Amino acid sequence: MKIKSHEIFQCDAGWRSFSFLKLVTDDGTVGWSEYNESFGSPGLSAVIEVLMPNVVGMDPMELELINAALATKSTQSRGGVVRQAIAAIENALLDIKGKALGVPVYQLFGGKLRDRIPVYWSHCGSYRMRNAELVGTSPVRTYDDMTKVGQEVKARGFPALKTNIAIEIDGQITAYRPGFVVGRGFPERNWDAFIARSAAKTVEAFRKGCGPDVGIMLDLNFHFRTEGFRRIAEAVGPTGLTWLELDAHDPKSIALIRRDAPCPIASGETLLERRDFRPYFEAYAFDTAIVDVIWNGFYESLKIAAMAEVYEVNVAPHNFYGHLASAISAHFCAAVPNFRIMEIDIDSVTWRDDFVKNPPTIEKGDYILPTGPGWGVEVDETGLRKHPVKQRG
Repeated sequence: MKIKSHEIFQCDAGWRSFSFLKLVTDDGTVGWSEYNESFGSPGLSAVIEVLMPNVVGMDPMELELINAALATKSTQSRGGVVRQAIAAIENALLDIKGKALGVPVYQLFGGKLRDRIPVYWSHCGSYRMRNAELVGTSPVRTYDDMTKVGQEVKARGFPALKTNIAIEIDGQITAYRPGFVVGRGFPERNWDAFIARSAAKTVEAFRKGCGPDVGIMLDLNFHFRTEGFRRIAEAVGPTGLTWLELDAHDPKSIALIRRDAPCPIASGETLLERRDFRPYFEAYAFDTAIVDVIWNGFYESLKIAAMAEVYEVNVAPHNFYGHLASAISAHFCAAVPNFRIMEIDIDSVTWRDDFVKNPPTIEKGDYILPTGPGWGVEVDETGLRKHPVKQRG
């Protein structure tokens, strides 16, 4: 069996795009992966196109050999979109291998430790604040609206939620995102008393709705520098966070924040490969290591999780994509012993289900692990072609 051809699909997902890679073998076996070009990875599809001639003609069963061959093509540019391109290829190859052997991907790596994956509702209230029309829900305009969403999370049985800072201006809340958006707080990313109070009010609004037993995470992304992260941690400390999530590309800075923070610290979603993660583990920077299985590739992610276990750290996948990506992340969660909880977007564009023939099942806050061969998710090409990428303001 040899890789014969490939095809890339770019699909409209509202305020972003979902991307899919299809690999076909000479015996007709098809493997799929999902990747994301619109989350800080411009040109990713072009890199996949450049790398694929090195894969065509190779045996998809020889994953280590293919990874080694691709590594030789990117030695001087390790990481970044190159790593993400290799990850997209690797994940599609694993789908082929699982299908060829008639087993789920997790079975290729020691089998599953669990078949129900606890998930937390990510971007809770945040998407409804920014894109309610595309999500198909009532908009979130006030902290009271966030409280109502918290009530929904509890009523639907989710064990936890994750949200982002909302600030109130002229009686209406808006997202505070200076690490991603040109506007208030950009480019200095300073903190002030108003922003710190807003962070606390955001968490308190959800806590009022979901009660004391539902976990709450607050994601600060790249929106502050070290001083700001520390001050926000102090402000939200009394709210009893499950974790405060943040991104900084300096392990000692995160370790400093973790040392003094009144809540657990999670980070790592933008790190690539074991070499990037190693200095963070050595600095004891994480309570929970966030691993993006779509960016790193399933096989490399397992190796990162194994490294984390040496430092007594549990892992949680960074997963805010489509249904195929959620399945890939769920296989990762099923296969590693040091698993914490899985991220998932419950709110998304109303047509997200069109991209697959078997959307996921979530019962009482648990993602039910697919059991079919490969990733266990059948991509719907008709649905992919139905939703080409659109340009939006």
